[in-house]
Formats: sequence, structure tokens, C-alpha cells
Amino acid sequence: MGANDGIVSTASLLVGVAAAQSNRSALLVAGGAGLVAGAMSMAAGEYVSVSSQADLARRAGAREAPARSPRQATRRPAPGAPASAGGGGLTDRRCRAAPA
Repeated sequence: MGANDGIVSTASLLVGVAAAQSNRSALLVAGGAGLVAGAMSMAAGEYVSVSSQADLARRAGAREAPARSPRQATRRPAPGAPASAGGGGLTDRRCRAAPA
């Protein structure tokens, strides 16, 4: 879609210049300038898009980091406990009962 847009806009520019002036060098300069301007416009749009997406990802990561409690950060598997995806066998050292 983007390539077709560039082709149509450059062709329209060249038709407009050719209709106003039949000088070949003016047509080449206008076509080259149109191609460069289109490429710079596409590059700027892509940069803004990628930087916005990276900013959103950073914000989402910063929002999720404080959501984890300190208790979750200290969880470790108990010795000999099977490791499972559901977190089974995990204990928190601070919650263990003290020997009586």
C-alpha cells in the first residue's frame, strides 16, 4: 500500500510539473525532489511509530514492576520440591513457622 501511495504521489507531481512546464531538467529535478521528500516522510513516520511503540512498552513494564510484591520476589523452590508452572512447591522463607 505504501509503495503504491509513493508511486501515485510522485507520478501526480510529475504530471503537474509537465503540464506547467515542458522543460526536461525541471521534470527530473521535481521527480527527484518528490522521491526524496516521500522517502524522508516515510522514514519520519516510521521513526515516530517505532519510538511510540517502545515508549508504550517501557510504560507497561514500569507499571507491572511495582505490581509484584516483595513476597513474590523472595519465593524460591523448597528443597526437593517439584518445579511446576503453577508455582507448586514454592515457599516463602519469611512465612515459615519458627521452631518452638
